[in-house]
Amino acid sequence: MELNEFTFARVLKELKDTARLQGNLLTSAQIAEAFGTWQLEEERMALIHGYLRENHIGIDTPDESGERLSGEDAGFLSMYLHELKALPKASDGERRAVMMSAMAGDKDAQARLLELFLPQVVEISKLYAGQGALVEDLIGEGNVAAAAGVAMLDCVETVDEIEGFIGRLVMDAMERCITDDMDNRQTDETVLERVNLVNDKAKELYDNLMRKVTVKEVAVELGMDEEAVREAVKLSVNNIAYIADGGTDDNG
Repeated sequence: MELNEFTFARVLKELKDTARLQGNLLTSAQIAEAFGTWQLEEERMALIHGYLRENHIGIDTPDESGERLSGEDAGFLSMYLHELKALPKASDGERRAVMMSAMAGDKDAQARLLELFLPQVVEISKLYAGQGALVEDLIGEGNVAAAAGVAMLDCVETVDEIEGFIGRLVMDAMERCITDDMDNRQTDETVLERVNLVNDKAKELYDNLMRKVTVKEVAVELGMDEEAVREAVKLSVNNIAYIADGGTDDNG
């Protein structure tokens, strides 16, 4: 199978989905296996690793979610968690009973199940913090998705599937929230393709000229705006070693 743009984007999306389900964590082995069919060079794999880290996905060791919370996010989260403490708790047995009744269409049970799921929406929001959208917006969209989910339990076959079903709806809603917040920015996959393009051209020039090259030289060769090249260098987490001074010096 050829690693074209469509296949690359699909594999990258599957990796990101797997990471969310694992608490924003992937292993090096999982990444290598995902792209194993194409036997990518170490340089290209390093760019993929850098991209995933830029998206706050830990590789082999967890990414610290709390460090990504801005003052506004942290303040809202503290206040919201305080409000959630007022909700009555439920034992595992009670929670399962509520799920069974909600599956049977009991409206009161569905409302109670939504209450029980609200703290989990908060935990899921932490996995997406720092990616553009405010935590308040992520939680808001997640709560709407959870409310829709508890009313759609006829889509699941067993009680054990409920948490995963609602969780995925919440994650999908938060993904859409982040995408919408990016406005006119290119998709993540397209940005990474640009990083690869800049890296390959910089390496080609480096090999030909026997020196590090400038952003301007790469931009001219690619017919690309210099600012776009600088952005690609930034997103590469400085893995483009062929461009002088990390892409900040255009004087050669």
